[in-house]
Amino acid sequence: MKQSSTGSRLLQGAFVLGFAAIISKIIGAFQKIPLQNLGGDGVFGIYNTVYPFYMLIITIAAAGLPVAVSKFVAEQNALGRPEEGRRVIRLSSMLLGGIGLALALLMYIGAPLIGDLIGNGSVVPSIRAASMALLFVPVMTGLRGYFQGLQQMVPTAVSQVVEQLVRVTVMIVLLLWLMGRDASMETIAAGAMLGSVAGGIAGLVAMLGYMYRHRRKYREPSAVKIDAEAAEQMEQTKEHPSGGSSLPFVERRSNREWIRTLLIYAIPVCLGSLAVPLMNLVDTFTVPRLLRREGLDELQSMVSFGVYNRGLPLVQLVTMLATSLSVLFIPAMAEARLKGGPEAVRQQAGLALRWFWLIGLAASAGLAVLAEPINRMLYGDAAGTEALRYMALMAAGSTVSIIAAALLQGLGAVRAPAFSMLAAAGVKALLNVLLVPTLGISGAALAGAVAYMLAAGLNVALLARLTAMRPAPGAVLAKPALVIAAMSLAAAGTAWAAEAALGGIGIAADRRLAAVGVSLLGVAAGSAVFVLAAARTGLLTAAELAAVPKLGPLLAKLLRRLRVLR
Repeated sequence: MKQSSTGSRLLQGAFVLGFAAIISKIIGAFQKIPLQNLGGDGVFGIYNTVYPFYMLIITIAAAGLPVAVSKFVAEQNALGRPEEGRRVIRLSSMLLGGIGLALALLMYIGAPLIGDLIGNGSVVPSIRAASMALLFVPVMTGLRGYFQGLQQMVPTAVSQVVEQLVRVTVMIVLLLWLMGRDASMETIAAGAMLGSVAGGIAGLVAMLGYMYRHRRKYREPSAVKIDAEAAEQMEQTKEHPSGGSSLPFVERRSNREWIRTLLIYAIPVCLGSLAVPLMNLVDTFTVPRLLRREGLDELQSMVSFGVYNRGLPLVQLVTMLATSLSVLFIPAMAEARLKGGPEAVRQQAGLALRWFWLIGLAASAGLAVLAEPINRMLYGDAAGTEALRYMALMAAGSTVSIIAAALLQGLGAVRAPAFSMLAAAGVKALLNVLLVPTLGISGAALAGAVAYMLAAGLNVALLARLTAMRPAPGAVLAKPALVIAAMSLAAAGTAWAAEAALGGIGIAADRRLAAVGVSLLGVAAGSAVFVLAAARTGLLTAAELAAVPKLGPLLAKLLRRLRVLR
């Protein structure tokens, strides 16, 4: 019963964070349309040159410590010492604030040097504008980590949406205002980057609001009494609060010891996070050069590289969902290890891997099957459809890799995911060299799919060894294969029927509006069959559906009426 309650809470948190991730990604994707339409290609180019660099610095500043905070806050609460969790967030906030300030100063002062390295001085104002976000974003992410450690996902979800809404709104307002004043391209692009600063401030304010209410709650006499009683009991027993012995009781640490512990855990996690941008850098430094060796000039190679990247936002939508949800499993695994022992750890790991293996497979198959209409719907033509199909295969590997990495980090294996991604990046570079000369951009996409599947395999293999998981081949391969095959047939059949129907009334399938209808109908049919088939095969259970707020119980009731849910 206890494990069922934990799984229910985990799935509810997954629903909240997943919904927020989708909303944030949609807002973030649409903000690029007005940026290009209003500012023009020059402003758009400067922005897209600076923004990846900005994200790299943000990753260095804030990737590891929030994960460490969530883990140790979860552990301290499981040990009955919430006051230590609150000390962790105080210390980490000071640490993140100091790191953000130092990197902001370096980025601002070093902007001309960075511009020289990029080879374009027009990016300097935008780099300096982006540097100011480092004063706010790291502390905001640390506060998110604290609430994630408490398995309270609403604060993170709300701050993510608020951050994106304010970022896009301020960006558009500044674009219009600066263009009305006939500002230069460099100034307009810097104004667009200030949207990220405003978003960081808004997200931080939202988190501070939740933190203020949380602190008021623990200032109440009843909460103080509970903390005091728990601390006294722990001092008397000097053993694990659950009565078990999966981990020994840990004595209270000094502030210096806590900071050292946080950094020891956070640095490898940060390095692991940097491995993902490294995968993108591999393409940046190899694919255009390899294309030029095949006879394309500089402009043609950039156009081809742009076509290659058409599928990335769609794959990133899935991986962002996995990344947002992965923060759930780090504190959940830490708590399961402390309270429930090996069996609870296996249950949590099995649930996470099963769900995200299915989600990744469904995303890969659906995008591959509907690649052409989706390509026309989003980009107006079918260029690069074959590469998009290969790139769709990245969704399955990257999703499982991200979730398995989070589970490993929750168990304390923080270095392994970084090594897995570094190995995958090396394989990606090698396969690019081998495949791009013969297959072009499709070869680069195929290389990415293989590399991410390698990272997933390495992480899952280590996780299985640490948790003694022995998944049944039927649950891992046979049943998912049946579900995905049924889903793919439904999506492809519906798309074919929709194209035939549109052709019958004189609407050509290559028109953008027709592609919208074909894509949406195919996605709807595939999604419906996926849910039905997953329920019928037992990969989706009534308890898991019921844990999804509001929609879950209704869907479970419907599936029971259809007699497909066990």
